[in-house]
Amino acid sequence: MTKREAQITRAEAQGVRYAAELEGHVRWLDGITGAALGVLATASGIYTYLGVSSLLDDNGALSFFAAASYSIAVSVGIFVFWSYLMRLLPSVRTMASRIGLLVSMGIGSLAIIAMSSWLNAAALAGSAAVEQHLAKTVQEYQASLEQANLIAVSAQGLERDVARVRQSFEDLGAQEASGDLSGLAGRGAVFRVLSQKSDELRGLEAQIATQQPLVDAAFAEGNATLSRMRALTVEPGPVEPRSVQFSEEAVRLAGLIAQLRQLSVAPLVSRAAQDLAAAVVLPELDGRSDAARGDQQSTITSVLEVLGQRATTLRSAADAVVAMPPPSDTTYTPISTADAVIRYAGNFAPSWAGAIAIDLLPAVLVFILMVTQAAIRSGREGVGIEQTLTLSELRAAMVVLHEMDEVRRPVPVESADPPSGPDTKL
Repeated sequence: MTKREAQITRAEAQGVRYAAELEGHVRWLDGITGAALGVLATASGIYTYLGVSSLLDDNGALSFFAAASYSIAVSVGIFVFWSYLMRLLPSVRTMASRIGLLVSMGIGSLAIIAMSSWLNAAALAGSAAVEQHLAKTVQEYQASLEQANLIAVSAQGLERDVARVRQSFEDLGAQEASGDLSGLAGRGAVFRVLSQKSDELRGLEAQIATQQPLVDAAFAEGNATLSRMRALTVEPGPVEPRSVQFSEEAVRLAGLIAQLRQLSVAPLVSRAAQDLAAAVVLPELDGRSDAARGDQQSTITSVLEVLGQRATTLRSAADAVVAMPPPSDTTYTPISTADAVIRYAGNFAPSWAGAIAIDLLPAVLVFILMVTQAAIRSGREGVGIEQTLTLSELRAAMVVLHEMDEVRRPVPVESADPPSGPDTKL
């Protein structure tokens, strides 16, 4: 035997020992793999049962059997699916077969996620997801309430603009009464025009002032309702009864937001400013002479111009409030635990990871077996079967050969015994 042949033989022997060692580990692991896979499938089935139960409205016997049947089917499907792959995928050798089984494993994994993992996630984080939905709804309602209150308060701020315009007309009326405006002291035609508009603005100002307590009361009640809704989101206990109470509070808060929108006086001020210059009852000129009546007419014309300017300014301020973005229409929609987990999946990534991992963890075992079987085959590659026999296998083979030799060995024919009796002499 040459030196090179001795090296090859030594390398082959090492490969055989390496493959035999791996086979021993695989045989030992086969004893616990089935039990471990059964535990994983059972655990997934339990969480699937909890997820299905949360979707069923009825709690009777039929719903129980329906949820139990579905969870059992999921457990059996997971166990059978991964058992097939653990046996077949590591054993195939051609690339086409491996690709086909890997594609099948991918499709099966997606099917398991669709029928089990999302229900597992609903069981793991369903209540927390519903609470997340309640908390987000509270934030939306709070934003709508604050926006409605901002619009109402901004509209109440128009009272100062109305008061300023009213005060300007009252000052002009005082000047007219003293004769500093038209030159005719007293309460003539110019004074009556100024008083007419002052009275209109005073009435509008009083109407705006009466809305302030209503706005404050509605906003305070809305904040109290929001506080109760926040308490329901973090209150311990089952989430379903809390969702019912939350829905009732949401309806009440929606009514308060609508009330605040109606309490805004900005549209009223805008229409009043439009009528301020358009609707003017001109009194009869009461000057004693043509010159006096001409002065009154000239003063009234100037007053109307000022009135138009003030009305435009007031209407612009009111339109600015009207143009403010209205509060968003927020409506609370009850949601199931499964839907909540899907909608807020980004907030519950650990729960989703655990729900998927309990179903797809056997895929890691499949890849481990693939690598191990490939290593075993590489260790035995190029080695004849006669070189891979272990001592026990050789002893068993020798026993079989000995038994075969015993079967093939001819049985010796024994001679017949001579007849007994006394000797006779011839």
